[in-house]
Amino acid sequence: MRPEWSHVVELSPAFHDLDPMGIVWHGHYFKYFEIARCALLQRLDYDYEQMRDSGYAWPVVDLRTKYIRPLRYGQALQVEARITEWENRLRVDYLIRDRASGLVHTRAHTLQVAVELASGELQLVTPAVFRERLGVAG
Repeated sequence: MRPEWSHVVELSPAFHDLDPMGIVWHGHYFKYFEIARCALLQRLDYDYEQMRDSGYAWPVVDLRTKYIRPLRYGQALQVEARITEWENRLRVDYLIRDRASGLVHTRAHTLQVAVELASGELQLVTPAVFRERLGVAG
């Protein structure tokens, strides 16, 4: 994969992300994935605003998560988003690592599909505008 198809953001879980057991509630991980995915798409100049302006939505249709180690309040994290598939659908793989030790805490991936906004039709082939942003036009 191309280096520009990957991006790492750094963050630390906030107190309001904790569950009663004092660890990050599992539902907040999706927010961390979204932050990393948006940063990656911004680097490609194809974030949500550009998607809409190009005439497409890219809803998440599947999300898989493997929780390996719990995340804790204030823990310095690196969240990596990497595009691993782009033909016919978009797959983004995620790794959440402890910034200090590099230990992997979570692995996940999302699948997204292009939907033409005007018609609501699912696109069976990745739209040309996104292929251009990836540098694989043609």
